[in-house]
Amino acid sequence: MQTRNKILDDVSQLMTNAMGVAQGAKDEAENAMKSMIDRWLADRDFVTREEFDAVRAMAQKAREENTALEARIAALEAKLGE
Repeated sequence: MQTRNKILDDVSQLMTNAMGVAQGAKDEAENAMKSMIDRWLADRDFVTREEFDAVRAMAQKAREENTALEARIAALEAKLGE
């Protein structure tokens, strides 16, 4: 009976160690994949969300100024036409 428990303990320990190795391999693979994706993204000329929002705000402001200038020009042309 003692031998049987020793064998089961050894098998249990082996399985526990195998799971630890598998978990370590999984973590290593995730880190490698994340690093590879980070490097790939860094090599691309993608803009950040902050840069995109800043350019979008500038474009919106330019559109508003353009609309205001068009209204001024129309008013001035109307005065000249009188």
